[in-house]
Parts: sequence; C-alpha cells; structure tokens
Amino acid sequence: MITKAAQLKAFETIYENLNAQQKLAVDTIDGPVMVIAGPGTGKTQILGARIGKILLETDTAPENILCLTYTDAGAIAMRKRLVGFIGASAYKVNIATFHSFCNDIIQDNLYLFEKPSLDPISELEKIELLKKLIDQFDKNNPLKRYRGDVYYEMNNLSRLFSAMKKEGWTSTYLVEQIDRYIAEIPTRDEFVYKKKYKQFEAGALKQGLVDAAMEKMEKLKAAVIAFDAYQALMKSHSRYDFDDMINWVITAFKENKNLLAQYQEKYLYILVDEYQDTSGTQNELVQLLVNYWDQPNLFVVGDDDQSIFRFQGANVENMLHYQKQYHAAITTIVLENNYRSTQPILNASTLLINNNQERLINKMDGLSKNLIAALPENKNIDIVPSIYAYNDPQEEMIGIAEKINQLIQAGTQPKDIAVLYKENKYGEEIAHFLQQKNIPLFSKRTANLFDQVLIQQIIRILDYLACEWDQPNEGANLLFEILHFSWWKISPITIATLTVEANQLKYAHPENTFRKVLIDKTKEVQTALFSEGGMSEVAKAMQVLEDLMSQVANVTLVNLVEQVSQKTGIIQNVLTGPNKNHELNLVSSFFDFIKEETHRHPTLHLNSLVDMLKLMRREDIRLPLPITTGSDAGVNLLTTHGSKGLEFQYVFLAGTNAQYWEKKRRTASAGYTLPDTVLSSLEHADDKEELRRLFYVAITRAKQYLTISYSQYKADGKEAEPSQFIIEVLEGKEANIQKIELAQDIKTSYKLLRLQTAPMPEIQQLEDDFINPKLEKFSMNVTALNNYLKCPLHFYYNSLIRVPAGKSEATTFGSAIHDALNKLFKKMQEAGNNKFPDTQTLIQDFNYYMNRHREAFTQQEFKDKTELGETVLIKYYDRYINEWNKVVSTEFRINNVVVKEIPLKGTIDKIEFNGKQVVVVDYKTGNIENAREKLKGPNEKNPLGGDYWRQAVFYKILLNHHPKNWEVTTAEFDFIEPNKKKEFEKIAVPITDADITTVSQQVQMVWSKIQAKDFYTGCGKEDCHWCNFVKTNELAVALHEIKAAAESDEE
Repeated sequence: MITKAAQLKAFETIYENLNAQQKLAVDTIDGPVMVIAGPGTGKTQILGARIGKILLETDTAPENILCLTYTDAGAIAMRKRLVGFIGASAYKVNIATFHSFCNDIIQDNLYLFEKPSLDPISELEKIELLKKLIDQFDKNNPLKRYRGDVYYEMNNLSRLFSAMKKEGWTSTYLVEQIDRYIAEIPTRDEFVYKKKYKQFEAGALKQGLVDAAMEKMEKLKAAVIAFDAYQALMKSHSRYDFDDMINWVITAFKENKNLLAQYQEKYLYILVDEYQDTSGTQNELVQLLVNYWDQPNLFVVGDDDQSIFRFQGANVENMLHYQKQYHAAITTIVLENNYRSTQPILNASTLLINNNQERLINKMDGLSKNLIAALPENKNIDIVPSIYAYNDPQEEMIGIAEKINQLIQAGTQPKDIAVLYKENKYGEEIAHFLQQKNIPLFSKRTANLFDQVLIQQIIRILDYLACEWDQPNEGANLLFEILHFSWWKISPITIATLTVEANQLKYAHPENTFRKVLIDKTKEVQTALFSEGGMSEVAKAMQVLEDLMSQVANVTLVNLVEQVSQKTGIIQNVLTGPNKNHELNLVSSFFDFIKEETHRHPTLHLNSLVDMLKLMRREDIRLPLPITTGSDAGVNLLTTHGSKGLEFQYVFLAGTNAQYWEKKRRTASAGYTLPDTVLSSLEHADDKEELRRLFYVAITRAKQYLTISYSQYKADGKEAEPSQFIIEVLEGKEANIQKIELAQDIKTSYKLLRLQTAPMPEIQQLEDDFINPKLEKFSMNVTALNNYLKCPLHFYYNSLIRVPAGKSEATTFGSAIHDALNKLFKKMQEAGNNKFPDTQTLIQDFNYYMNRHREAFTQQEFKDKTELGETVLIKYYDRYINEWNKVVSTEFRINNVVVKEIPLKGTIDKIEFNGKQVVVVDYKTGNIENAREKLKGPNEKNPLGGDYWRQAVFYKILLNHHPKNWEVTTAEFDFIEPNKKKEFEKIAVPITDADITTVSQQVQMVWSKIQAKDFYTGCGKEDCHWCNFVKTNELAVALHEIKAAAESDEE
C-alpha cells in the first residue's frame, strides 16, 4: 500500500508541472467549478490531480468521491492515472459511466425498483416492437405508409424515443413546444416576406414554406405521441433499454427522499468529465445528487467546441445552464495552454472553429479561448499544415501511402502516424494501398455484422428456406444467387445454362419451376455413371438444400442455423481459407446472436426471424461487430469520431471533399428536426456546426505535422468539390493548396491494386453455340433497352438469361391494379352499352387478383396493400368516371415490327382512339414523386433520359411502324395513386422528332452491342445489384476502370 508520504510526493511531482490555470482548477476543491478545456490542455491530468488533492488535504475517504465519465475508456484511463499516485485506493473512488452508476444503484436497491423481471431489449426485439407500433397506426396517421418502405419511420422513431429518454422530454412537453412553434409560424421572420416580392405584399406569408413546416411538425407530433405507446409495448414485453435506467433512478430519487439522501450524503465531491456531451437526464441526475448543497462541490470539465456526440446541436445548453445556476459562486477556468500541437496547427484550428456561432465564448461575457502551443519542443516549430489536392480518390490514397512509406523509411515509428477519415469505408480502401507497401496497420472499428459477405450469404440461405417452406417454388431468384456461392464450386456458366433450360421448360409446362428442374436434374446425375457440365456440384448443392428444407419443421432454429453452416460446407470453406480467424469470428457472432434471440423467444420461427432480419437490413439497424486489425505498433486508421482523445506526431486527414462532409445527403435515419422552442440553441444550430466541430477535433489530433487532402475529381471523372472547412482553415487563401501530380512510375507500381479495386466487373463469356440461338430469337423491347442502359450485366441476367424472379409485394400490387383496370374497360366493352361497371365490381376484380397471389405478401403487407388498393381505386374511379374515353384497346400487344432491321415488340396498357389519332396510356402505381425524374428527357443529370420518357418514345416508334398507320398524338402516364396534395395526376410526355431520333439511336447502339455480345462487363455503379452480386461472389474474370470504358465508347 502506498503511504501518505509517497502519495504526497507523487502528487507534488505532478502538481509542480501544472500551469497556473491548471493549478487553479486543482486547488479550487470547494464549491462549483467549470473548466473549459480545449484540445490537448491536460484535462484528464487535472481530474486525477484534483482527486489526489481532495484525498490529501481533506478527511474525505476515496469512496466519498464520484467521478462520472462519458465512456468506459474514459473511466479506465482515469483509474489508471489515479493508481499512479494513490495506489489501490484508486479502486475505492467510484469512477463510472452514467449507465454503470445507475445500474449499481438499481442492483443495490432492487426492492425499490421491482425490475428483476425485466430484461434489456435486443436490437431484434426493438425492431419487432417498432414494427408492431407502426402497424397499429391508423390510416390517418401522417407516419402511416402503404407503399415503398412502409417502415420508413422506424429508425427515425427509434432515434427520437432514445433522445426523449436521454433528455428527459415527455410527450406532453414536446407536444406543447411543437404547438407553440406552430402558433408562432405566422410571426416568424423566415415565413414572412419582409418586402414586396412579385405578387406578394410585404408581410404576406411564404405559404410554401409554411405548408412544409406544418407538415414536418405534424409528423413530429405524431411521432412524439407514439412514444407512450412504445413504452407500453416495452412494458408489456418485460423489456427495457439502457436509456430507461437513468430515468428509473431519477424517478426513484424523486419519489424516495431517503434513497436520494443516502447518495447525497455518500458523495461529498462529484466530478463530471466530457460535460459538453452529457444529456438532459444525466444532468438532472447530477443536479439531484448535489441540490442538497447551496454551493455543491461539483467540478465539471468539457469543451463545447468538441461536442460531437450530443443530440441536435444542444452542445452549449448544459454548460450555460450550469454557469447561470451558480453564477455567484462558480469558478470558471479556461485552459488555453496546449501541450500537444504546434502553433500553426492551433492557428488553423482557431480559424476553423471561429466560424461557429453556438460557442460559449459567444454566450458568456469576458470569455476567450485562444490556444497557445506550450510544449517546449513545439514552440519553435513553424511548419504550417499541408493541404494537398490529388487528381482522384485512388491517387489520393496512393499519395498518402507513399508519404507514410517515406516517413517510416526515414525512421518514424508507424504508431506515431494516423490516417483520419469521415467514414469507415474510406479506411477499408486505403488499407489496401498501405498493405501493398507492407506498412503495418492498426485499426479498431465497429462494423455491422449484416454487412459482412459471409453473413449475408448465410442469411440468404435462411431467406430461401423460409420462402420455399412458406410458398414452395417462389424462391427461384434466391436459389439462383445461392448456387453462385463459392463453397459449392459450381461454374457460373453451368448455372446460366440451367436457368435458360428451366425457362424454356416452364414456358411449355408452367409446373416446371427452377427448383423442380434442378431437382429432376439431380436425379438424372444420381442415376448416371458420369456427370457432365459440372452437374455433380449442382446435384450436391440441391441435395443439401432439400435436406435443410426437410429439417425446417423438425429441428430448433439454433440447430437449423448450425446445420446450414455445417452441411453447406461453409465451415470447411472457412477453415481452409486465408481469413480463417476473422470468418470464424463472424460465424460465431451470428450463431451467438441466434442463440440469444431463441433464448429470449423459445418459439421463434424461421419465418419470423427472416422477416425481422430483412427489416433490420432495410432500415440499416446494425448488429455491432468489433473488428481489430493489426497491433498498436502499426499506422493508426481511424474515423474522425474514433480519434477523439488521441494524439499523433503525424496526422493525415483524408477524403476532405464536400460530398463526404457538408454535402453528404441526409438519410431517412437522420431523424426528425425539433423546433427551437425545445432548446434555445437549436435556433441557430445547423448540421455544419456539428461537422465543423468534428473537423476541428480531427485537425487538433496532430502534434507537429498535419496533412489535409482531397481529390479534384470523383472516381467517375466528374469534378469534386473540396470541403468548405479547408477554405476556412486557409482563411480563404486557396493559393496554399498544393496540387499533386504523382509520377507515372509511382502510379504504375500500384496499377495491379487499382485494377483489383476497379469498379466495373467482367464475367466469363458463354459459349457461342449456347448464346447465339438466344440472340437470333431476341427482339428489342423497352424493358431490355432500359436494362442495358442501366447496366449491361442487368440486361444479361434479367433479359437474356432471365433469372427467375420471386413475386415481390410491390410488383404484385401493381399487377392487381392493372388487372382490375383492364377488366373494367373490357367489361364496359363486352356489355355493349358503353357503361362502366360500378366500383364494387372494380374492387372485386382487384381483390380476386390479390387473393390469387396471396403468397407474395406477408400478413401485414396483404392487409395494408388491400386497404390501399381499395381506397385509391375508388377515389380514382370517382375522379375519372365521367372523363374516360370509351373507344380504347387495352393490353395491346405489338410484335414483329422491324425498324432499320431491328425487331421491336411491346405491350401497351391502353390505347385511346380519336379516329386515326391515338393516345398511349401507361398505368403507374407507387409514389409519383419518385417518378418525376424518370419522366424527363436527356438532361445534365441523366444524359440518357429517364426510363419512363424512353418508354413513351419507344411506344410511339412502335405505333408509327404499325400496319394500322395510327398517329400518336401523345403518351400519357396515368398515376393511380394520388400525389402529396391528394390529387391524381396524368402526365403527358410530349414527344418531338428529336426525341424519336435520340431513342432510335439508343435502340441501334444497344442492339449492335448486344449482337456483338458486349454485355459481360457491368456498369460499376456502387448501387448496382448485379455488379455487386458478381464482385461479392468473386465471379469476375477481370475488373475495369470506368474512365477506360468511357474512353473506349468515344473511340
């Protein structure tokens, strides 16, 4: 045990090295203290020294001190520092995160909380409850959706509910603040014209902005109101989450004065680290603990400029409130001496952060924060940060790899170098370039288990088993993909040949499904002495899948997943592969996840599991997977968030383009925007302020050398814009940016890697005697044309090989609408009285089709889509019943039209006649807003024009060459579902001679490429399903760069 004298000596050693402001923070042990500690100013050191001071100069016992930190890592670092000068007594000081502190209180007082019957909710269970919540919304709820992603609001609701718990906001409170904001809209400057503008007088409302704001607030209010129903669902399922724990303790403290007094008396000194990131409930907990005292011994330390984890810009609220609450007694200390970085780096960071308005120095009188380089070895270093502009992202990565390699060759330790970036994906890519130079790496990140290829493949097999068990022969598209998984060792050519054969057999006999044809082929292999064309591998795969199918109803879910990994050969494949340890960890993590969920729900069935997993993937709800690469002696690869609290001699801040920073498109999961009536700081807060703080954190990690880089062009050759934060660092002096041209020999040395990461995959070509007959029979239709222009591989798989497709709920719903409308006009014509049947007949026909194809829907989907279809069809009927042209032809098929020696064909939903003049009508279901871009002709954003525009022109070309010599006056897209204003739209697409020329040229170009068999190389777009399918399953025989493809097109 360390003696008092030894403790004193250790403390004095530390204390002597503190500057005046740090000493003041340590010495002021009584009363409220707030320390604003900029980056590198030694806040962790003063927290430890302050605890030492309290123990040495008062009779306070270690167990009477509470230190609350934001993360487990912070608590560990604090404990380690304390051990250095108070020894084992450091373990008596309660150093904890807020959650662990509250958990201790609950466990020590279970009789008060009555929570032992509750279990923490898992991610899968959270999805299940949110799904139930959304399913329960009535049809008038603004959050209720019937089309597209019906659970679109799931992530938004989850984030809002979590924020409400963290901030201590009740639904009643938020509804009041929303209503207050709505009432103020007519008087708010942003919604009123300040002077006359066009036809609007000064003082008139900007009605468009008002309507948009009202719609947002109504959605937010509906979400807030749903909070109580969600909490009720949690309770009924005996579940809680970690955010609930703090609220339980707060409630217990308020309701049980003796319990509160017990902890108030126990903790005489309370310290809070990273105070800028504490939430409303965390603050309330601290206030309850100290409100017994008029001038509590409460010490908080934080930096509002480094607030990167707090909810929606509320970074200054808590610190401001604390200062105002104890304004007469509080000691406010600003630490400005930086013991990390050089002055040029600090100057750059100051130029950047001064652009933020929501800062304490702008809110508190007499406060300034100018960071000063105080480390002796840094004082005379005047090297300014380097800002490099590379040609494209890959050259940027090569440039960084080269500079790091040069540093290491010159003697720099790899662990003293860090590469920082906004998103993990960038780190994964740059790691390849560093590894090519054999540079040791160190990376700790949290990935999503569902993003790992191996896990996606296991889930795909579970999807297939669930689909086939529920509706036999409906999982053909899944089976096609599964057969390409590497462990089967089946040639893609074999699968393509079997697919074409199955389609031919099904055309003659519909009962010949893809699965049935493959099973029959398996039987042939079993009876044959020799197997040709790789069929033995197919037979083995089908035997395994059929065996697994037979087990679905006979074994537990855990056992089924275990059999999937064993019988398919996945485990054997992993054990003999190059990434054995990593992939075994993946399989083990997924298996543990299944075991945990089945333990919670012993009756969990395969179908329920598969539905929940689909929702989790669709809504991007992650299953965290910690991944560590290399050792801590390597070059550090970190996200900017992950770099907080760390420091490095050399920092490379990479990928600082606007597209990754301030212009990154907000996703659905970005959540709802709260009005500024909730928090005053929200009035001026915006996303850029938070991003700027993140950029500030990144550049202040550098000790002596900071390099910021970006690319001038994107991978596809389009111009890329640097982040505005670069310009702010330079104070507008762009001349300091150095444009880097890499030497050709350096680029050549990385050429192989550039090709390995190139985006355009090429697959193995089919034999001529197989593919030629298909090309001879091929007629151009608009679907095939659109498929090819989207991606040649899309055409290959969907139009040429014709991958069997399962029935999707969206496609089946659209077909039901089409079928009902087609019958409506047919029955009108057959009746001979020119009268349309009534709405009851229309709905009967719609429901008949829906019921016949019930297998395409889940129970909830069928309920929602039936309700949507009935509602919109009745309204659509009522809207147009008195306007419909009755001289029509529906489902009009056109074959054998030849234009410039190219055979064309198509089916038109409806043709309306006025003598020789005709209007082509195509029905569309779905969200009209998503269709507007597709209706546009060639433009800068889409040089080829939209798919619907091309469809309209293609139909005109078809009819222009029809023997009847009809004159197409217009093509009209008839949207069966109303727009956001609840209005139906028919959008006419004007077709000019230039349009006909353009589409004719597209037809000729695509036709010639198809005949030349130029469909084996994909488009390379990030979101292309078939390109990703080929690359994921390692089917590519080569990879090509997009630029090379573009250049070849021009030749």
